[in-house]
Amino acid sequence: MSVVKVIHLIGQSEESFAKAADAAVEEATQTIRNVKSFQVDELSGQVVDGKISMYRASVKIAFVIER
Repeated sequence: MSVVKVIHLIGQSEESFAKAADAAVEEATQTIRNVKSFQVDELSGQVVDGKISMYRASVKIAFVIER
């Protein structure tokens, strides 16, 4: 039997939503073992001078708890 924990992170990128989500997953895997999946809940961004300057992805990261 296993237990899965889910955390919520917000990744950001100056290039795209996909890279923002990737940043969140990459950061999670730096300190968490057994990351198994992710889910993008919300996309948002920042606009400066009428242009998109920052992409943000709100991401749920799921990982198996070790005993």
